[in-house]
Amino acid sequence: MKLTLKDIAQALGISVATVSKALKNYSDVSPATKKIVLDYVEKVKFKPNAQASFLRTQKTKLVGVILPKLNHDFFNEVLEGIVSEAEKNTYQVLVLCSQESYEKEVLQVNELLQRNVDGIFLSISMKTYKYDHLKQVQKQGIPIILFDLIAKSVPSFRVIIYDQKAAFLATEHLIKQGCKNIAHFRGNLIPQMSIDRFIGFKKALEHYKIPFHKEWCLVCEEDRFEKGFENAKKLLKIAPEVDGLFSMTDSTAIGAIHYFKKYGLKVPKDIAVIGFSNWKISALTEPSLSSVEQNGLLMGKKVIEVFTKTQEPRNEEKEEFTTTTIPVQLCIRESSFKIKT
Repeated sequence: MKLTLKDIAQALGISVATVSKALKNYSDVSPATKKIVLDYVEKVKFKPNAQASFLRTQKTKLVGVILPKLNHDFFNEVLEGIVSEAEKNTYQVLVLCSQESYEKEVLQVNELLQRNVDGIFLSISMKTYKYDHLKQVQKQGIPIILFDLIAKSVPSFRVIIYDQKAAFLATEHLIKQGCKNIAHFRGNLIPQMSIDRFIGFKKALEHYKIPFHKEWCLVCEEDRFEKGFENAKKLLKIAPEVDGLFSMTDSTAIGAIHYFKKYGLKVPKDIAVIGFSNWKISALTEPSLSSVEQNGLLMGKKVIEVFTKTQEPRNEEKEEFTTTTIPVQLCIRESSFKIKT
């Protein structure tokens, strides 16, 4: 005979509603009660009837994640955080990759809608320039949580780092190492992340009264080693006096270092370099790369935390969107640390 929620409630001496909320990890059920329920259902090997649950709640217990790329340490960490927390909350995760394509992103959002997912978690592609597909999700009443790469013009739940502050700290570090001619490799002009990192870079120069040169800010259309290498070559032709570089990502920073070394410059003695994301490979390069640590694992966990709150019963008629900010820190290594003599 198959167990029901009512059977579990009677066995534990609590209400059916409490059992249901405990299994869904609602915040108004105490941790002690959740543990009692979870331990019991594991003991009796209870498995909720997914079809019956959908008919009753119209919830599929499926969520969709769209990443701009898969071969990326940071996004892999975010995905790990999402999956681990989703499993704790009995959700299955569908993972798609836009490959930095606006067109693919639109198709994938529509695909997730057709799958009746309970929520969509999205880091927008670097080439996304319109947001009608995101607004369509909201019109259907499905929670959408933007993380890392967001669109400020789309009201939504967000889990982000404070890119401006992070870029300010990275640039400030170069200044405190004695750099006075500092360049910046930025991302495409559209993504908010790229804009904010550029603003943070510029604010640091202004704060410390370091000259800003617009022509020293070169765009990396893609987050690739080759783009950093190519831009380093362009930069030294424009400004051979440059002694510091803040690059949009670790891969572009590593590409730049390779060109500087090929050109005969010593890093960091002649030019100090700092990247962004703190890839695992960054500690293994020669010299090891200074970077900004984003904590992707925590970001992924926070995405699920925000989502589960949207699934709880609400009294308010109007939904208030929240922004969760993940703390960052600098990981200082050989590429930017100039030994004072």
